[in-house]
Amino acid sequence: MLTATLEQIQASPRKRTIYVCVILSLLAAILIFKAFRFFEGGLWYGNQTPDFTAFHIVAQRIWLEDLDLTYQFASFTKMQLAAAGGPADVMPWTYPPQFDLVLAPLAFLPGWVAYFLFTAVTLAAYLMTLRAIAGNNFALVLVVFFPAIAITIAIGQNGLLTGALIGLICINAERRPVLAGITLGLMVIKPHLAVAAGIYMLLTRRWPAVLTAAIVVVASSLLCTLAFGPQIWLAWLGSIREAAGFLEEGRYQLFRMISAYAALYNAGLPATGAFWGQMAMAGLALAAVALAVARGPSPRFALGIVAVVSVMISPYAYDYDLPIVGIGLALLLPDFASLASSRERSAVYALLLLANAYGLLQSARLSAENVTASDLQNHVAPAVGGFALMAVLAILLRCLLRDAKPAAIRLHGEPA
Repeated sequence: MLTATLEQIQASPRKRTIYVCVILSLLAAILIFKAFRFFEGGLWYGNQTPDFTAFHIVAQRIWLEDLDLTYQFASFTKMQLAAAGGPADVMPWTYPPQFDLVLAPLAFLPGWVAYFLFTAVTLAAYLMTLRAIAGNNFALVLVVFFPAIAITIAIGQNGLLTGALIGLICINAERRPVLAGITLGLMVIKPHLAVAAGIYMLLTRRWPAVLTAAIVVVASSLLCTLAFGPQIWLAWLGSIREAAGFLEEGRYQLFRMISAYAALYNAGLPATGAFWGQMAMAGLALAAVALAVARGPSPRFALGIVAVVSVMISPYAYDYDLPIVGIGLALLLPDFASLASSRERSAVYALLLLANAYGLLQSARLSAENVTASDLQNHVAPAVGGFALMAVLAILLRCLLRDAKPAAIRLHGEPA
């Protein structure tokens, strides 16, 4: 069974070391290969346009003092095509201004150096955080989430950064709420992935964390206003409205998305039906957090649920966001063996492997067929990742409802 195969990885320190060394070597090889490819041919080549190209363009526009234009799809498209020097895949820009601040220093570096620095630093931060949480389960989690980590490295996305931030929230939530709050506030760069963590802080009454997070968000917002002008907020809100229209029209790479919305929309439901399906998924995800807090076997398990469901709240979630779920699996594993049967654990491992690998495999297939973004409508593939995560949530809810006892999760300030 898959459970026995994966859990045998932990059988001895030697086995764990071998698996970890092999996987880390592969990840380093991907990073070096991509950096060399970008050094040799620039950030744009053929139809394989990494997401990091958009990051680098935004960083440059900050210093050209027309950042607000990047939030207009028509204008940002022209910027991307000009940088590419010809036809190329393009993407809208919908990140909050706080993420623009993170990217700003990269403008002073050549594209390939900026890519290498950003990806190497976020990869190291993620792996150190995951190692601290996973302990002896580090190798197992790396095996399951290798595809998602690999594709995040390959395209230079920020999933490793958000994965590290969610991991730091979980590490500090119990004993260092102020540090947890700082990290939660930093998740303003992708706020839709921090909803579950925020709900956890409220349910467990960790008011220092909530207050600190609010201060970080307000302070960073004021800083963005001073740096970019108040019009940046109107530009950002406009880009969100524009992106919502694109999502309703199915103009994103839905096969790489892992949300219930993408799964249901690609399965043939109209946008309205897929939206309500997403709302139901988000409701169940937050119910799982509340149930884990009230009846979970440990605070660690409850935080694992928080991390796993973080990618299930918003319709806008991609395979490169899955490193956050890796943090969740690492947190769940110590209690999972007693809470879930071997068959249930096997199903969870298989579903997570499917969600991790599917987008990577489909991207490789489309790349081999030289399919560009404009041709994707003629190459429809199901959004399997969303269905896989729905099934994972169902299994976790079943385990909590069936076996969990009232948890000894104490509210902040209560005696241990």
